[in-house]
Amino acid sequence: MTVSRVINDSRHTSPETRERVNRAIAELGYMPNVLARQLRSKTTKTIALVLTDIANPFFTTIARGVEDAARARGYAVMFCNTDESEAEELEYLRVLIQRQVDGVLLVPATDSSVSLKLLAEHGLPAVVLDRRVRSAEVDEVRTDSEFGALLAVRHLIELGHRRVVVLAGPETVSTSTDRVAGYRRALEEADIGPESEQVIFGEYNEASGYEMTRRALVARPQPTAIFACNNFIAIGAIQALRESGMVVPADMSIAVFDDLPQGWVLDPFMTVVAQPAYEIGRQAAELMLERLAGHAPADPRTIVLPCQLITRRSTAPPRREATIEPAIKVPAQWAQTESHA
Repeated sequence: MTVSRVINDSRHTSPETRERVNRAIAELGYMPNVLARQLRSKTTKTIALVLTDIANPFFTTIARGVEDAARARGYAVMFCNTDESEAEELEYLRVLIQRQVDGVLLVPATDSSVSLKLLAEHGLPAVVLDRRVRSAEVDEVRTDSEFGALLAVRHLIELGHRRVVVLAGPETVSTSTDRVAGYRRALEEADIGPESEQVIFGEYNEASGYEMTRRALVARPQPTAIFACNNFIAIGAIQALRESGMVVPADMSIAVFDDLPQGWVLDPFMTVVAQPAYEIGRQAAELMLERLAGHAPADPRTIVLPCQLITRRSTAPPRREATIEPAIKVPAQWAQTESHA
């Protein structure tokens, strides 16, 4: 009984006894039976973080914030990667329910509420990170994607750009639709009519960024600036621009939603809307831990953190001739591919 009290951090043991028990535990290499403790307490001291793309540094930074907050409270974190697939997301959630995790932090692959309904049916609390889910009453932690996009596109317009194309993620994801809404607000604010809108929806990855940029460059009139809705889209866009012979920002300016962590880039070049990724993760974990401890209000809570425009060398005023004619003719095979499509 005395050993049990020490292991379970009971206050009913003296410091001297606690020291003797801990010394014996260390000498014997004793490890408590976690499964037995879980059966008694009906908790696993484990939460899950379900991400859409663990390779994206934005999400890895979120994961670090979650892990630090959870570990400080004695919780372990399980990580799952869905590759922006709702089917994979649901498959992971079923596994997590079977594993009896205490709660789920979710970056949803779509704005559908199917996954959250599944968790609610099994009594699992959830916190949504980065994105919104329609018709779902759940704790959320995110930044204001619409306002961040407004800042980026407003910056491009102030430089003199009137033909700005936005390369977005899937239409079923709130960050895509919110950032397109911010783009449209910036155009409206500058009295640029809807006929000048150039919106291309795709996926949040490099391959999609590359293909969307190819489509934008064969369009007429050709844009003079790109607003990429995440950092991986921007990487693909730059690859396509280089293949076309275009130079950033002399021939095409580019602004991006999401920065890369310090240390990843020796000479930061991209103009970005930076999000506090670590804080998104940390505060989401705190909301979850408060709810698990029974200290959270019944009504869902929403935390919207500020984002910041950081201007660097990837944006500049357009060339005078680029306002009339395309800056550079794209490879002929691009135009042929587009016409067949």
